[in-house]
Amino acid sequence: MNKLLTLLVLFVGFQASAQELNKKKQDPFRNKEIMINNCTRESVCNFPEFKTMYDTMYESYAPDAAVLSSLKPLMEGVKITIVMGTWCGDSKLQVPHFYKITDQLGIAAEDMTLICVDGEKKAEHGLIDGMNIERVPTFIFSKDGKEIGRIVESPRDTLEKDALDLFSKK
Repeated sequence: MNKLLTLLVLFVGFQASAQELNKKKQDPFRNKEIMINNCTRESVCNFPEFKTMYDTMYESYAPDAAVLSSLKPLMEGVKITIVMGTWCGDSKLQVPHFYKITDQLGIAAEDMTLICVDGEKKAEHGLIDGMNIERVPTFIFSKDGKEIGRIVESPRDTLEKDALDLFSKK
């Protein structure tokens, strides 16, 4: 009986955590529906408010091929965390550009984590506690569990050039 109870607890726990993926809620700070916590790229890119700019920004962005060529070998083993807001103008501009870059670099979805925050730049259940998120989007690059660097809100030059600068300094 104890094994059955343990399995039931594990199953219920799994169901509860699975329900958190792609969560939508009303944000009192922004007075609109937003996405919050861990989300998938597909869900965010199809979220009505975000989609209005995503398709255009993704298609129109042309990453620098020479920079991508230099960046590609440096991305081996790198994990990326994107913290963004579906309500945020900078996220609506930079996240599609970033995805265009990661698509061209061939970065696997399992090497990227997407976390959506509310208008106060918070997620639920302490999901981003300790990440020091002050502005969004924030693109955090890490390797072997250690942060290499981050691009916050808007790049100094372009996302791909700023990423190359981060890796070139290491």
